[in-house]
Amino acid sequence: MRPLAPLPSDLPSVESAARLPRGFEALGTTAGIKGSGALDLALVLVQDGPAAVAATFTTSRLPAASVRMNKEHLAATAPEGKGRYGWVGAMMTTSGCANAATGDAGLADQRSLAAALATHAGTEPERVLAMSTGLIGTRLPVERVANAMTAVTGSFSSDDAAFADVAEALRTTDSRAKAAAVRVSLPAAAGGTATVTVSGVAKGVGMIHPNMATMLSYVLTDASVQPQTLSRLLRPIVARTWDQTSVDGDQSTNDTVLLVASGAAGAAALEDDTEALAAFGRAVEAVARSLSRQQAADGEGAATLITCGVSGGADDADARAAARAVVSSDLLKAAVHGADPNWGRIAMAVGNAVVAGAEVLEAAGLEPDVARARAGQPVALDPDRLQIDIEGTPVFAGVPLEYDEAALSARMRRGEVTIRVDLGRGQGTGEAFGCDLTCEYVIENSEYST
Repeated sequence: MRPLAPLPSDLPSVESAARLPRGFEALGTTAGIKGSGALDLALVLVQDGPAAVAATFTTSRLPAASVRMNKEHLAATAPEGKGRYGWVGAMMTTSGCANAATGDAGLADQRSLAAALATHAGTEPERVLAMSTGLIGTRLPVERVANAMTAVTGSFSSDDAAFADVAEALRTTDSRAKAAAVRVSLPAAAGGTATVTVSGVAKGVGMIHPNMATMLSYVLTDASVQPQTLSRLLRPIVARTWDQTSVDGDQSTNDTVLLVASGAAGAAALEDDTEALAAFGRAVEAVARSLSRQQAADGEGAATLITCGVSGGADDADARAAARAVVSSDLLKAAVHGADPNWGRIAMAVGNAVVAGAEVLEAAGLEPDVARARAGQPVALDPDRLQIDIEGTPVFAGVPLEYDEAALSARMRRGEVTIRVDLGRGQGTGEAFGCDLTCEYVIENSEYST
């Protein structure tokens, strides 16, 4: 039997590197939050601000102080955006302290540091956004962080190495920094073309099962885009990428992604060109997808990246739900760790899959009433037409298929396992990213706070 074809894609190729777009300057430094002395404070400034920004955040009912403050600040700079988009002049990330579940005192700490950064950056406190990561229930060492900001005044750089330092400063349990970049030619404001950079850095390898957010990520660009347009692009991209990433099934209190556009590349306003806006959107999605895959591959204790592509869905929402169910299954994750081609665990996950919540469905493009009706519904599949492939080997097509189990097991030990499923119902497609479940994950999380 023929294996299923890879899912179609029109995304551009991605460079796994931090490329700081024009219009920004950055640095990563040590503020003494981490006992190890590693980089733990990342700062990004807009050179001729403010810049347009769109954001997605955790939907946890216990959001961190940084999330609470960011929504307030975005709403202050663009009230119509209701905390989803606005204008920004400076951004900061503190690593080693989540500042979550710290009450009003933790929020006051976050506001104090925003005011301090605003002073150094020459902007207003409401145009400062923040991210934090680390142990929940701990407060930021405000004086140490503020002193670190004072110490680095005048040390910012506009080169790629500075953005790479930001990626390093974001890390907590990440074993390596994560970065991605795409360059795309768009119409220039003065005629001809302009080269626009879209580049992102991200962290997060545990407590990863996002819902309308990523873990922590800056995606910066020098394109010229209005905040509302950025938001319309970002929300469905997140639904197709970071929302489809799962390491351990737990959603963080701090999840944040910021998509920021400086407009410094000299490109024409994207609102005026549908084709150019679509090309820019593909570049943003390519960066988001790459970062999602890097995060899943570096899941705490992980040895193997799991990529699941699903076709044949009644619609894309069904296909995405099935793919996410597969990569989220602890049984499947354990089988992948043992290089066991136990396709029954894939069938089990698909058979139990349910469509995402209304907010995610609406963000992905469904009308609100349709999203509410579809939310949480079982994924439609045709058991007689269901097909499952592992590493390009068909293992099930309505009935079990014969295959070389030893040879397939050997192919599953190469660092990435690709699973393809066809639901046999329609034209919907979706993909999801996860990782295997290892003893190292249990060990790391049994000792995390001690």
